[in-house]
Amino acid sequence: MRSRVVPSGRPGYDGEVGGNDGPLTLTATDRHALLDRAWRLTVISVVWNVVEAAVAVVAGVIASSVALTGFGADSAIETTSAAIAAWRIWEERHVRSMRRAEELEHTASRITGALLLFLAGYLMIDGARRLLGFGDMARESSVGIALTAVSLVVMPVLGRSKLRTARALDSRAPRADAVETIACAWLSATTLLGLVTNAVWGWWWADPLAALGLVPWILREGIEAVRGECECGASAG
Repeated sequence: MRSRVVPSGRPGYDGEVGGNDGPLTLTATDRHALLDRAWRLTVISVVWNVVEAAVAVVAGVIASSVALTGFGADSAIETTSAAIAAWRIWEERHVRSMRRAEELEHTASRITGALLLFLAGYLMIDGARRLLGFGDMARESSVGIALTAVSLVVMPVLGRSKLRTARALDSRAPRADAVETIACAWLSATTLLGLVTNAVWGWWWADPLAALGLVPWILREGIEAVRGECECGASAG
């Protein structure tokens, strides 16, 4: 069930909001505050992922780690997703146009989905190639281990905050972005496992295997995004 937003000092606003736990009525002032919070969280997410992507890709190339490089590429894609979600929030916050905001949600979904499918293809080809003995074997990466360990702490906290705000707004683009942030924590764990295993026991094959382990989730998320679907009921943990 959905309910109209109660106007409060913002004439002409045409948004609606609903909640997962039943009818939820927000004044336009309340929604304004939520949009500000969502904006701040997406900006934090963009800044973090730009740094994360740059460090992971460079470290991955240096260590010949397909898992770490793939993790960095996913961070770059998440940056794109968060940036478009921020654009969608900006449209509603400043232009007060739900129609334009909804159009941006569809655009964001399809762009992100296409990028994820491309990444899945890259990981499958390069991961399989390295498992078969073609290309350099992955080497130890202390930088990669430190980065993914920190990400494993940061991503769940940021993701839960984004998800709570997105649910209150009842908006698909910020919510899909929040789910992707939470899932990034699992990608961090998978990548970290492969890096640590290689560093401790010298199991070079654990790295491409970890990269291939990312593929099913990335494929699913990519297909759902292209179709305009999202796991709107995803738990924040």
